[in-house]
Amino acid sequence: MINPAIKLLKGAAAAAAILTATVQAASAETLTMSSWVPPTHFVHTDFLVPFTEKVAEVTEGRVTVTILPAPLASPPQHWELARNGVADITWGNFTYEPERFVPLWFAEFPNAGTNAEAQSRALWQTYEKFLAGNPAFDGVKMLAVGMFGGGQLHHGSAAVTTPEDVSGQKFRMGGPIQEQLLTKLGAVPVAAPATKAYEMLESGVIDGSLHTMESVVNFRLEDSLKHHTIFPNGFYDATFFVIMNGAKWDRLSDADKTAIEAVTGEALSAAWGKNFDHQNPAASEKLAAEGHEIAEAAPELITAVNSIYDEMVSEWTEKAKAAGVEDPAAMLGFYRETYAELAAE
Repeated sequence: MINPAIKLLKGAAAAAAILTATVQAASAETLTMSSWVPPTHFVHTDFLVPFTEKVAEVTEGRVTVTILPAPLASPPQHWELARNGVADITWGNFTYEPERFVPLWFAEFPNAGTNAEAQSRALWQTYEKFLAGNPAFDGVKMLAVGMFGGGQLHHGSAAVTTPEDVSGQKFRMGGPIQEQLLTKLGAVPVAAPATKAYEMLESGVIDGSLHTMESVVNFRLEDSLKHHTIFPNGFYDATFFVIMNGAKWDRLSDADKTAIEAVTGEALSAAWGKNFDHQNPAASEKLAAEGHEIAEAAPELITAVNSIYDEMVSEWTEKAKAAGVEDPAAMLGFYRETYAELAAE
């Protein structure tokens, strides 16, 4: 016969276990993430999925992130999706809202670098030091920023290594900085997302397109773009974000915030860059093996781009001040020095 006292203790223990499980379930937080690349893309498989796994790990399952099976809106709308709480977490390209993110234009200019991990870490440090309190970023928790290691110039039928080669050619591009750069070189910019490049090349609407090397492969453009012009410090770049709705972030416990911050910020920014540092060389090797022409930009083209860069910085400095950046020159200098130090490691 079971001692009534022991039976009572066992019942109390069971009740306590049930209560603990109930409290844990009640305190668990499931966050939704909207992503606009297909689940086969390396940003999904090699960056987003590991991020969700780390969040669950460091919070011991109290916070989980579910990537939705389809995006909740177009890529340019993903900042607002998170800011308004339609999705808890999103990622995207600052370039898609250029007038909102004027302070970050400097990182998309020519010569921003070709080491994506160093770029992304340097941009994170720059954001924290100079931009974290800027009104453009209100309403969200910044989880990471990133860059892609230097975009390059690609053509469908001919090498374009001199200013004369570039002049008059129609290039697909994705933002106002790229548009300004092409226009000043005498080319004809055609605005369209990278996903439209293939059909535009096939139909003859454009002669070439601006991409990273990995993008040529990952968007399956290698049959349409056979000639690749390489700028040693990048022809242009793009800046990216991973953000969380600010109110949803505030709801998390202090312990979970601390745990998540340990795997986001500069660490997550570095992870973004590492993926591009793997993808770009692999794409270059693949294209070279397939007989593509990969050529360095001629000195006179580099000189022309450097001159345009100086003009861009001068024009941006005034706009950045108007957008709340107290000392744009200091911010740009900090990014460049930090990038150089990190790239040399």
